[in-house]
Amino acid sequence: MSLNLSRVEPFAQGGNRLCFVHPDDQNRCVKVRRPDFTLEDRRRKKGFPKNLKPLSSFDDNAEEYRVMKQLYSRFGSALYEHVSNCFGFEDTDMGKGLVSDLIRDNAQNVSHTLKQYIWDNGYTDDCKRSVNQFCGYWEALGIPSRDLLLHNIVAQMDAEGCIVRLVVIDGLGSSSMFPNWMLPTSFFKKKAKRKTENLRHRIELLLQDREKGGVFPGYHGLLIHDGAPSDKA
Repeated sequence: MSLNLSRVEPFAQGGNRLCFVHPDDQNRCVKVRRPDFTLEDRRRKKGFPKNLKPLSSFDDNAEEYRVMKQLYSRFGSALYEHVSNCFGFEDTDMGKGLVSDLIRDNAQNVSHTLKQYIWDNGYTDDCKRSVNQFCGYWEALGIPSRDLLLHNIVAQMDAEGCIVRLVVIDGLGSSSMFPNWMLPTSFFKKKAKRKTENLRHRIELLLQDREKGGVFPGYHGLLIHDGAPSDKA
């Protein structure tokens, strides 16, 4: 049976996809392509020679599923310590939806992105500890990824409002990543370290923007609603 999403408000929106709470499981997320931004639109925005690639190569859901299978085959369950699990596809009234873990806080609200957490709270000692722990994990495993963007990482909170863990929810994989699996582990660890260093730099840039005041930079990383269960008191 197809999931009905078109009349439901997404809890978040990215550049290419909408994110919904799964109608049958409050702990899962369904990602679908934005109906106002087609694969043809994405290809038209690319310059030569990328605009010659087949339409299928611009499908974020297909790419994420492929990458997650590759990562799990390499790292096993250790991957899910700081990466959301991916469960495959389900039919929806908005096309194929990719289903993954929906990271929630102890209070059952959808966890805020690291970008929103830092904007709202600053770079707290708790946040620094969590970033250090995450970066150590990323470097130790040598997880290959695109740039670690602040709006693609969420901060899961406990009942006291402390960060339990940081979890990557998007942005894994790259077109050149997997043909290089035969390279030594040291290659991937060095590359992972560069990604974590860039993550720390992005945090510094966000803090500078925060010091200047004004509004939250962009819409990426902001929740549209908190996804709380409807029966929550």
